[in-house]
Amino acid sequence: MQVFKSNFSFYRREGSESGGRGLLRGALATLWLGLAGMAPALAASDIKLVQIGPFTVLPTADATQVNQGIKAFVNQANKTGINGHRIAFSEADDRFSVDVFVEQFGKALQDKPLALLSPIGSAAVKRMLDDKLLDSSDIVVMNAIPGAESFRAPGHPKLFHIRAGDKQQIEKIINHVRTLGIRRLSVLYEDLPVGTSGMAVARQVATLGEGVDIKGVKSAIAPADLAKASQEVGTQSPQGVLIVGTPRFMADGVAALRKGGVSQAIFVLSYVPAPLIVKLAGLEGARGVGIAQTFPNPNGRTLPLHRDFQVAMKALYPQLQEYTPFHLEGYITARTVAEAVRRMKDKDPSPSVLASTLHSMGELDFGGFRVDFSKGNVGSTFVDIGVIGSDGRLRY
Repeated sequence: MQVFKSNFSFYRREGSESGGRGLLRGALATLWLGLAGMAPALAASDIKLVQIGPFTVLPTADATQVNQGIKAFVNQANKTGINGHRIAFSEADDRFSVDVFVEQFGKALQDKPLALLSPIGSAAVKRMLDDKLLDSSDIVVMNAIPGAESFRAPGHPKLFHIRAGDKQQIEKIINHVRTLGIRRLSVLYEDLPVGTSGMAVARQVATLGEGVDIKGVKSAIAPADLAKASQEVGTQSPQGVLIVGTPRFMADGVAALRKGGVSQAIFVLSYVPAPLIVKLAGLEGARGVGIAQTFPNPNGRTLPLHRDFQVAMKALYPQLQEYTPFHLEGYITARTVAEAVRRMKDKDPSPSVLASTLHSMGELDFGGFRVDFSKGNVGSTFVDIGVIGSDGRLRY
């Protein structure tokens, strides 16, 4: 599916015009509008972007919401174009399957896209790196989700990350619990790369500064496994619990812990949406759960970024009354690539030129959120903590 929309504005001086001069200007105006209408066909070439993600099977709307944010920016950017180019954007469903992801990756390359945006799933990203798909492919990957440390250190030269990684999120949470006087923290983590990597980071971070005693409990996502793991967490008498894993694991983990009688403070990473926690754990069980946030409040009103993002979303999705962090993440991901293309000036956009431009262009300030790849392939360290309120809404 391609998203393309052109828009041209015509301004004329108010007031009456007489005789031939008015007819001449009218004819010139008509000619100008006709030429303007031809502009898309005369564009140099498309900037091809693609998203491969779990649009089905995965029980959360992450991929769809990222997709909507991307399309909102594409629609906004194509009104004027970027250095004479328009953006042609397409997406493919990997059905939350590693094998299907690899298949769709190969198909996407046939269209020679400039960048793959926001692939989702630790297993898919790990397979992409393990199979060295980027070594044999001329493409840049922008903003893989999740931000597991194992995907960043050492990572890959063609793999760029906008969102702050799990390491930064876990650091923020552990430093926060220190300020709350919590010294005993249990970590419930999923038996997947995103979970085991997160557990290792938590142990490392906890030893820095004033110590926090960390005890880990590994679990699969099956209800029986989570129930057993939650009981084990309870026996550790923690003052707080950090859950690390896929979005559904973290949401189910909150519900299992509350059902198992764990009433202490619970923290999760940015991938799990607050409504899912409310749905599974109930309003009372979800209340007070802290969720790390790697982007500003998408429904805020104070930043220039808020204005730009919300105008773009309203233009394409007027039916939406509220936006999620994944909407904003998709918007910023596409905008980052477009800004790099803009900095190329008269160069032909290509993955290699895109990668070098990202490193050389310095800090991008989108009006309240900054991206900077001058020191590596991680563009942001922004982390905040939102808390689910008594009404089930996330409070920043």
